[in-house]
Amino acid sequence: MMSETARGMSAMIAATVIWGLSGLYYKLLAHVPPLEVLAHRTLWSLLFFGGLILAQRRAGDILRLLRRPRDLALVAFAAVMISTNWFLFIYSIQVGHAVEASLGYYMFPLVAVLMGVVIYREALSRLKWLAVALAAVAVVVLTWGLGVGPWISLGLAFTFGLYGVVKKGLAAGPIASVTAEVLLLAPLAAVWLFGVHKLGWEGLVGRNLGVFGSDLSTSLLLAFSGVLTGTPLVLFAKASRSLPLGSVGVLQYINPSLQFAVAAIAFGEVVTRWHWIALPLIWTALALYSAETFRQDRVSRRLARSVATSATTET
Repeated sequence: MMSETARGMSAMIAATVIWGLSGLYYKLLAHVPPLEVLAHRTLWSLLFFGGLILAQRRAGDILRLLRRPRDLALVAFAAVMISTNWFLFIYSIQVGHAVEASLGYYMFPLVAVLMGVVIYREALSRLKWLAVALAAVAVVVLTWGLGVGPWISLGLAFTFGLYGVVKKGLAAGPIASVTAEVLLLAPLAAVWLFGVHKLGWEGLVGRNLGVFGSDLSTSLLLAFSGVLTGTPLVLFAKASRSLPLGSVGVLQYINPSLQFAVAAIAFGEVVTRWHWIALPLIWTALALYSAETFRQDRVSRRLARSVATSATTET
């Protein structure tokens, strides 16, 4: 029988492996315009999460979340951020910038830390400030060396970072909040697909018209995108409840590491010398950030045990 920690570790590793290898899946849909893939991903995700919510009899959570004006505004903003993040990832795979996508997810934890300082006035230790500074140097190196800013990387990191900031302010579980997000996005996705299939919108930019229903393999791939989106999130939610924050943070780096390997090996993307200068800077930053997170996590748990022991003794 596996312990709760072992189950959490297994769930977290499974989630990050699915995320890390998902580029291979979306490469199979490279012939479908990214907005069409995004629209299908949104609608099929709604079906997946809606099924979970109904099975758990938690539809009331969604209604309560969308009924409160403040929460509705937060959910709407989160929906825009996650859909933009999904689009950028799909787009990066299609145009041969999967290396940039992996860099974005390497940068995300450090961007999230910086947002915590700016928005929530969270205090950072010297090591975490050093980690953020090294990540900033890596961005400067890439911008200087490539002659253009790593906009896909920064876009992915900041949209996911802002998404996390908003989720922190929602009084709802991850499954309920994501269901609410895709529920708000679903009408836009449906309108886009109607325009693509019936009005030929994508034909205006020289791309294929709606392919769903005309090609069985492509149709099945588009439909399965909901499962591919939902499954790792469910696993991640389970792992987050079972593991210390530091462990969750470190294991998340499996995702961009696999993304980078897929981009360089499976897709054959060129990794320039500027990438090889920037990557060690980011890896060093992540190592410092992770080590400090583990240290702070140990201190917090030791303090919590000490408080609990003192309370027991006094009783």
